[in-house]
Amino acid sequence: MKKRDSIHLLLAAASLLLATTACTKDELADGDRLPEGQYPVEIARITLGVEGGEAQPWGTPQTRVSEIADGTGSVFDTGDPFTVQIIDDGTETATYTVQDDGTATSDAPLYWTNTTPNRTVSAWYPATDGTLDLGDQSQSLAYLLYATGTGDYQTPVTLTFTHQLAKVRVTPSDDALGEVQSLQLYTYTQCTYEKGKVGQGSQEGWIEMKKCEYTENGNAITCWEANVVPGYEIKKLRANGTEERNLSSGITPVAGKFYNITLNYDPGYTEVSEGSYTVNNEKGLKNLAELVNNGATDINITLTGDINLTGEWTPIGNYEQKYTGTFDGNGKTITGLTFNQPETNNVGLIGRLGENGIVQDVKLDKVNIKANNNVGGIVGGNNGGSIIGCSVSGDISGSKFVGGVMGVVGIGNSVVTACYHEGSVSGSEFVGGVAGDSAYGSLTACYHAGNVSGSQYVGGVTGFATGNLAKVIACYWSDYDGNGIGNGSGEATKVDGTVTWQTAVDAMNTALQNAGSEWRYELTGELPTLKKEE
Repeated sequence: MKKRDSIHLLLAAASLLLATTACTKDELADGDRLPEGQYPVEIARITLGVEGGEAQPWGTPQTRVSEIADGTGSVFDTGDPFTVQIIDDGTETATYTVQDDGTATSDAPLYWTNTTPNRTVSAWYPATDGTLDLGDQSQSLAYLLYATGTGDYQTPVTLTFTHQLAKVRVTPSDDALGEVQSLQLYTYTQCTYEKGKVGQGSQEGWIEMKKCEYTENGNAITCWEANVVPGYEIKKLRANGTEERNLSSGITPVAGKFYNITLNYDPGYTEVSEGSYTVNNEKGLKNLAELVNNGATDINITLTGDINLTGEWTPIGNYEQKYTGTFDGNGKTITGLTFNQPETNNVGLIGRLGENGIVQDVKLDKVNIKANNNVGGIVGGNNGGSIIGCSVSGDISGSKFVGGVMGVVGIGNSVVTACYHEGSVSGSEFVGGVAGDSAYGSLTACYHAGNVSGSQYVGGVTGFATGNLAKVIACYWSDYDGNGIGNGSGEATKVDGTVTWQTAVDAMNTALQNAGSEWRYELTGELPTLKKEE
């Protein structure tokens, strides 16, 4: 069977009204019994009932066995076989084949056995029983049809087929269309069938949908569709093989019915309340960064899933648009943050954090940052915000004010609590394992493990901690041979064997408890990790 494009249904066979001569009693074999093999069942017309009475944009549907290339309908193709049976005449069946004129004939037809009028005939497609594979409909749709009709030895049969599967169409809105290359539905990917009717659906999974096009009110509409097993609640779809979307309300298809889902543009994030957003994917996080950088600086962002970043990262917030909301990592991990613009300032997950801005419970893994001034894993420049319970792994380099967690504290009293960095940090001046410059803020219970390099104001914890607001409390570093604080004073201790990481954990946890923090360190591997107290 050939499968073409689109979806619309029109299977209308031209009427075949064969001239038949009424039999006389003398021609009958015995009473109302007909002579064997003398009166074949004639199929004069094939039609298909409207799907559940649903109005369709392309008009009244007919069949879906083969799609018409221009998108205006679908038909049985010449040569398509289906099986016919006289319902009350035993189990005998015959295969009929669609002809050029839309009628159907058989080389070995069924025969009428008596003169009873208006006998019921059934038919089904596919012609044989078996298992229907629905998994890949990207090139052609799957079909399951059942028909009934009436006729007798003097009257040809008109068969009316009905769909035993349901059709689901997904139509992207204009702003979403450009992002869709393929679509999938999650439902049964197989079903058994007998005499054209669904037996049992099986193997839950993704069905690849077929791209379709039709014209409505002179406008070209692009869509994707698939025929599905009735009764399975469809709750989600997937675009381009990876972008999963939950439907706002599930649909439970009914045989023969048509369902249209409008796919709107997905920004990748969800606004859960005014000014508060959740996000679990790269697209959404980048779109939220754009939202902040365009002026929505006080929005709250919460991660609800791990995120893998690809390509170059654009920091959230900048010098002109400082981020003043709450960024809650929620214990999720952001992997692969990459930035390679050696002339750019204020670079990190957050480019510039403003007064009362908060970044908490964020895990950055495998960062690779190369920038200019005010460079850090979590925050590039901090103007009176708080960084709490965050961790960074990877390499960070810049020129001035470069740190593993934070680059520089600008004007304002900034707070960095229970944060650490593992990896290398390099720059020229004001370079630290945790912070490049912490002159206007406090570092409490933070640590760095890895190399630190620079020419002036370089420290294993912070490069500069001089001033009335500068506080370094219970902080530790390892692997760097210089001082913990490049210029200034505070509680910075090297883990060198004499002082162990367990010693550091105990001291940092005491400091966190004294500060009323809910964060604590634990040592289950080589380096301490963070957890929240319950």
